[in-house]
Amino acid sequence: MEINVNFLDNLRLEAKFDDFTVVTDQPIRYKGDGSAPSPFDYFLASSALCAAYFVRVYCLARDIPTDNIRLSQNNIVDPENRYNQIFKIQVQLPEDLPEKHRQGILRSIDRCTVKKVVQTNPTFEIETVDNLDEDAQALLMTTPEGSRTYIEGKDLPLEETIANMTGILRDLGMKIEIASWRNIVPHVWSLHIRDAASPMCFTNGKGATKESALCSALGEFIERLSCNFFYNDQYFGEDIASREFVHYPDEKWFQPGPNDELPAGILDDHCRAIYDPDGELAGSNLIDTNSGRVDRGICALPFTRQSDGKLVYFPSNLIENLFLSNGMSAGNTLQEAEVQCLSEIFERAVKKQIIEQELVLPDVPLAVLEKYPDILEGVQALEKQGFPVLVKDASLGGQYPVMCVTLMNPKTGGVFASFGAHPSFEVALERSLTELMQGRSFEGLNDVPPPTFNSQAVSEPNNYVEHFIDSSGVVSWRFFSARADYGFCEWDFSGTTEEEASRLFGILREMGKEVYVSVHDDLGAPVCRILVPGYSEVYPVEDLVWDNTNMALDYREDILNLHILDDDQLADLVERLEESQLDNYMKIINLIGVEFDENTIWGQLTILELKLMIYLALQQHEDALDTVDAFLLFNDNTVERNLYYQAMNAVLEIVLDDELELDDFIGNFRRMFGNDTMNAVVGSVEGTVRFQGLTPTNMQLEGLEKHQRLTESYKKLHAARARKGQAMVTE
Repeated sequence: MEINVNFLDNLRLEAKFDDFTVVTDQPIRYKGDGSAPSPFDYFLASSALCAAYFVRVYCLARDIPTDNIRLSQNNIVDPENRYNQIFKIQVQLPEDLPEKHRQGILRSIDRCTVKKVVQTNPTFEIETVDNLDEDAQALLMTTPEGSRTYIEGKDLPLEETIANMTGILRDLGMKIEIASWRNIVPHVWSLHIRDAASPMCFTNGKGATKESALCSALGEFIERLSCNFFYNDQYFGEDIASREFVHYPDEKWFQPGPNDELPAGILDDHCRAIYDPDGELAGSNLIDTNSGRVDRGICALPFTRQSDGKLVYFPSNLIENLFLSNGMSAGNTLQEAEVQCLSEIFERAVKKQIIEQELVLPDVPLAVLEKYPDILEGVQALEKQGFPVLVKDASLGGQYPVMCVTLMNPKTGGVFASFGAHPSFEVALERSLTELMQGRSFEGLNDVPPPTFNSQAVSEPNNYVEHFIDSSGVVSWRFFSARADYGFCEWDFSGTTEEEASRLFGILREMGKEVYVSVHDDLGAPVCRILVPGYSEVYPVEDLVWDNTNMALDYREDILNLHILDDDQLADLVERLEESQLDNYMKIINLIGVEFDENTIWGQLTILELKLMIYLALQQHEDALDTVDAFLLFNDNTVERNLYYQAMNAVLEIVLDDELELDDFIGNFRRMFGNDTMNAVVGSVEGTVRFQGLTPTNMQLEGLEKHQRLTESYKKLHAARARKGQAMVTE
């Protein structure tokens, strides 16, 4: 994690990281002002808080109340060496707490991350740099010079792959940091990496070794940069939106017809039959939310149709709405990227078919598993931890290069089905296992849902989306039948990388699928994005009309300019929100594609609360009271905000009752809720306070540091593409 420090007045310091700011000072006796804890005080508190966190997690998982649990830490300093200290953590537990939980809580404290880092004796490297902002040295693990480790599926050694990818990111000016590693099962590694300057840009990697997991994470990071996935439904801002190109130099813009028809030049007949079967899709449905430039029209990106090599232009809006990250990959070579890309498409499509059709897969015989001792050792390690594991052939009779590893949790009755794909049987099986444990602890496996016989719940589109995002969707009990729908097949689609790519393309061709490919090499690594209309979408096609991300265009400008709208504009905004039938509990962040600090009221603001604020600003008290009731009934906001609306509810009830006077209650309300809260509530009801807690912003995104970090990240990509495009023109 990158922590940037600013020097304030006197000895006060400010550390900024993620969405947080921490201020430190020194005691007056050390010439400070005593306005905040010292840096060392924060360090001491961190270990106590970390220990308490693990106690809390343990208790929450077992429904143990923590009301009567107390934890304290004292630091015993060696009088002859003040750097030699004993951190003594004491915990007071209820007398009636069973012994097994007393021991469990003590073991949980022992897992404290701060403690483990201190005990491992961290190394400090201190250096000067010419410019912190330009110092983009990747904070990644180093490998012995001269090492060359080859694995199946990679055309270059892992060490060379890591060096090439980190070099690309360094040249972009991105500082990549490893946020976490996990290796709780033999031969199963995973890690989480992110852009230090914009932590919203992150990926997870998995593999049988540390190096292969790092390659996985870096490759995914580069593929998501190249395909703009990190910025999928985010507003780029007026600066980028007004430039010569918004997404890529080879994009084209198309104007909808006079009656909002789809313009000629986008999609082909095959795609139009899939995406507009009933003629409902309008040109306005395909305006991209990233630029919001309705005046420029539809931004479309070129893809090569594999059947004849012709270019077909796909609206960027259609891609971001339907495909998410499915069908994108980076590689050492284009063919390597294509194999990975196509493998993932098959993995997800076959997974969807198996889940929705409640298919029963055959077990992989033990004799076959024994050919892959590292994978078998990982499976057996999970079994020893009390998790039964089913290893299944998901090729549907040898048709597809897909495997499945399913874990059962007897403690909770939950089930987690993980799939993996690759032309190699072994690699597909390894990916299934590493995907299963990617970023997960054993405790995290307590959150997976139980199976069901409810076919509707299994086939419901959002269930597939959950499976796509983190494999946490529901599976059918029928999946566990001993009567398989297919026989086991020890399939093999492997060969040279070129042969593997050809074979995977061939499967799609034999299925009658049209395939469209876009290649991005502007960052220095071959990245491909493959679309298979009618097969590789994640979201249903109807979303283009009924749940399009460009709904943001109807609300973004008004919401960002909320504080300067007049009453007529506010009335129009709230009326549009009411008529939209949007989910009242959708966050404004998701509605308008703008990131706010999640620790602010903006960051937690829902459509319902926004409507409530507008009703108060318009002095529509009856509508406000109805909305407060709904807010208090279903909300997960902070305790402070919840109390604010409890007070609001009481004041509105009084104001709307002719027989009650607020002056008769205000004294006790102030004792109950505090003066600051009541001043805000009464001011909001009287109209002297508008949009309490929301800081003013605008379409220039002023004050939105989190979103600005994201757009600054995108501008690095944009600049690299502009340079590459200019170089091609010059040549």
